[in-house]
Amino acid sequence: MPVVVVESPAKAKTINKYLGDNYTVLASYGHVRDLPPKDGSVDPDNEFDMLWEVASDSKKHVKAIADALKDDNALILATDPDREGEAISWHLQEALTKRKSIKKDTDVKRVTFNAITKAAVTEAMKNARQVDMPLVEAYLARRALDYLVGFNLSPVLWRKLPGAKSAGRVQSVCLRLITEREMEIEAFRAREYWSVKAVLASPRGQEYEARLVSLAGKKLEKYDLENQTAAELAQQAITSRDLKIQSVEAKPASRNPSAPFMTSTLQQEASRKFGMGARQCMSSAQRLYEAGYITYMRTDGIDMAPEAVQNARDAIKDRYGAEYVPGSPRMYKNKAKNAQEAHECIRPTDMARDAASLKITDDDQRKLYDLIWKRTLACQMEGARLERTTVEIGSDDGQVVLRATGQVVLFDGFLRVYEEGRDDEVVDDDDKRLPQLSEGEGADKRSVTPEQHFTQPPPRYTEATLVKRMEELGIGRPSTYASIVTTIQDREYVRKDRNRLIPEDKGRLVIAFLENYFRKYVGYDFTAGLEEELDDVSAGDRNYKDVLGRFWQDFSAAIAETSELRITEVLEKINEVLEPHLFPPLEDGGDPRLCPNCGAGRLSMRTARSGGAFIGCSNYPECRYTRPFGPPDPEAEASAIPPEGKLLGTDEGDEIRVFKGRFGPYVQRGEVTEENKKPPRQSIPKDWVPEDLELDRAVMLLSLPREIGPHPEDGIMVWANIGRYGPYLKHAETTSDRGGTNANLESIDEVWTVGMNRAVQLLAEKVASRGGRGAAAKPLHELGEHPSEGGPVNVMKGKYGPYVKWGKVNATIPKGTEPEDVTMDMAVQLIAEKAPKKKATRKKAAPKKAAAKKKSA
Repeated sequence: MPVVVVESPAKAKTINKYLGDNYTVLASYGHVRDLPPKDGSVDPDNEFDMLWEVASDSKKHVKAIADALKDDNALILATDPDREGEAISWHLQEALTKRKSIKKDTDVKRVTFNAITKAAVTEAMKNARQVDMPLVEAYLARRALDYLVGFNLSPVLWRKLPGAKSAGRVQSVCLRLITEREMEIEAFRAREYWSVKAVLASPRGQEYEARLVSLAGKKLEKYDLENQTAAELAQQAITSRDLKIQSVEAKPASRNPSAPFMTSTLQQEASRKFGMGARQCMSSAQRLYEAGYITYMRTDGIDMAPEAVQNARDAIKDRYGAEYVPGSPRMYKNKAKNAQEAHECIRPTDMARDAASLKITDDDQRKLYDLIWKRTLACQMEGARLERTTVEIGSDDGQVVLRATGQVVLFDGFLRVYEEGRDDEVVDDDDKRLPQLSEGEGADKRSVTPEQHFTQPPPRYTEATLVKRMEELGIGRPSTYASIVTTIQDREYVRKDRNRLIPEDKGRLVIAFLENYFRKYVGYDFTAGLEEELDDVSAGDRNYKDVLGRFWQDFSAAIAETSELRITEVLEKINEVLEPHLFPPLEDGGDPRLCPNCGAGRLSMRTARSGGAFIGCSNYPECRYTRPFGPPDPEAEASAIPPEGKLLGTDEGDEIRVFKGRFGPYVQRGEVTEENKKPPRQSIPKDWVPEDLELDRAVMLLSLPREIGPHPEDGIMVWANIGRYGPYLKHAETTSDRGGTNANLESIDEVWTVGMNRAVQLLAEKVASRGGRGAAAKPLHELGEHPSEGGPVNVMKGKYGPYVKWGKVNATIPKGTEPEDVTMDMAVQLIAEKAPKKKATRKKAAPKKAAAKKKSA
């Protein structure tokens, strides 16, 4: 039986169902080989020779394929139909040849199918070919480039910019997009403008809305009504005049459906409609593809196979009627520059089956399939026919003109199934319905309202809009969008807040560094140009080693230039670059970098060990002024905790202060002195705002841990305290004891109010929840106090049999002796044998006198 290899076990299961018992279908579980993460895996001095190794997890999968080839000397490589899939097939062929599982007479074929259906798989088997080496070489070039950039640039970042994690050929360009957008938002200054809206009524009493478009014979531009006074004058001009309909113009209009999905548009729409991240979207699409429900999901093609178009038209006719099927099929032009990677669009494999008929259990997969199914049907449906109406309403003297717009859907067409989402809310007056209006009839004024507006900054990117922008710039490819967007979040360069991407301090620092010392390599045009060269490689029009050679010649020189840079020099350069952002000009014209605390030091950016950044004074440690990284916030600084701590008051003669430390805010009793190097301190809970803390609360914190009392069962102390994970109870001899039992409290306030009854109940529930683990063991037999040393001596039940316990000494009871037969004398003897012997202290020998040196002859 020929051995068929695919990437995943799910895909193997589906294909095995179609091929039957005549084939052995196995999974490679993704890439079987990769470059080892060490220096020298790509050798620029030896024609970019690449050192590959089989991953430890992949060895068993390669062995399974090799063992199967012993029974049948035929191998069919059926990995995904893209550059990554071609690379996996090549890696498998190379690895199996190296271990001599592929021999000279082994029949090795490569097959690809865009959908996992019986027809597609059967057809693919009839059209086998060899591994496409230009496509593999494009993969090799990408992998070598990513390795050379990451492995050479990341160490430069580590040395010159403490806390930075890594840099990447495409990820750094993607990060630049996000940080530049954030700088635009911060530099944005809102501009005020006004508009005037009127609610009017027809002679039949039907209300509609119109807005002022012309005043005093002049067409109003966006900023013409720049303040409330101007808006109120315009309002008065409308209210003091009679209005009538001057013109009614109705125009036919149409809307055509969007093209079917490719990778980037699927990610964008899944984000808009369901809030799915790029990784989440692609993971769900992968499962749908492997189950045979949709075509391959990594594609930049939007064309559809002719039989798929016909199936879609048939499904539309069956469900919605012949009037929804256009006279001829809709054709969409493929945007892919490289024909070898221009696959079909993402579509259902069976157009007649909707999400409900498939009974998909996973919620994300069901929603995504429904989206793909609707978009695919819609793209082959009739357009929507509309009628757009514009009504001009004005006064006889021509001083005011208002306009009302609206539309009527005459035939819904594709809108019956699907309408594309929008990235940002857009108010569209054309979407409104208007009543029946006729030229010359009056317009009754129900209300005239001036409205204040402010210009808005550009919106932060979502994962969807970022992918869209990358696609527009030609950065990245369908197979890499999701991993790039995910990587910058995993590196903690970017965080996602309410679906918007916000750069972290360390991300901004990395981009500031790269733009100054490696500007070319985070350039949009350079990165897009390199992508085009790689596309040329996959088309067989360019040698991949030539591409690598030209890149490495310049890049290695840029790396060498940074070797002599000092960290202080790098930070000062970043200070200069980010100065408009970090130290904006002061209103009084003063020096924005002068320290407001000591009045002498100079403010500059500093990096923290954690990788973050802050603004500090150059007079450190004499002046400990700091503020958060970013522009100064006067309100925040007014209530901020100064470097010397914020004095809350005194208690029992001690000053109580709030400080901000490396591990968070804390309160302290007294000052640090030679005699008192570690004054009492207590961390402030996360839910409390340190700037708002008052004296009584601080004193309460400093009173912790609180003794509730001895436990009624064993007399061991029960404490209440606040720890790293919140408020808790502790049942142990001391609060620093690692043993004992801990139980969480519901709220911080309970730390000072919980009583013994409640504490005993919570501790008992905690012990019960873990099957008794952690509970204080009860003695089998209490013998009493040790006769000479004191302290209780007990016989205990142990994992390996009964033993005698005295303090920290545990002595095993000899076999054959029952626990109840142990006496105090026997126990004392066992303890004495087990207890560590005290070492006798030896007197140091007197130092030997040095022998007198012989005089030289």
